[in-house]
Amino acid sequence: MTKINLTTQRKAILEAIQDSHDHPTAADVIERLRDKGISFAYGTVYNSLRYLSDAGLIRELKLGEAVSRYDARMDDHHHIMCKQCGRVEEVLTELPEEWLRKIAAETKFTVQDAHVVLEGVCELCASR
Repeated sequence: MTKINLTTQRKAILEAIQDSHDHPTAADVIERLRDKGISFAYGTVYNSLRYLSDAGLIRELKLGEAVSRYDARMDDHHHIMCKQCGRVEEVLTELPEEWLRKIAAETKFTVQDAHVVLEGVCELCASR
């Protein structure tokens, strides 16, 4: 197992993501660190996010947007994104085993990991 090198910067960035409940972007992380009086160069933040993702400490989410979002929750779960405001929520419902079997039969792949991104309209946007 490779040793994880958590520098002061990486630790602060990891904690900012762990304390978030909204799957922040890199810009959100920078802003939240600044709110705490911590200022890192953009390159430091982006490189740290890549390192933390590669080390398996956070998950990079590419949800059809131009920017990545980050998630500190590493257990199996899915996401739903509002097509109007971009809000992202976690979905803890497991995929039906029948789906995974059908996908494996159709594609001849062995499904090892699944991450589904659902799209819809959140309650707030729907009520407008």
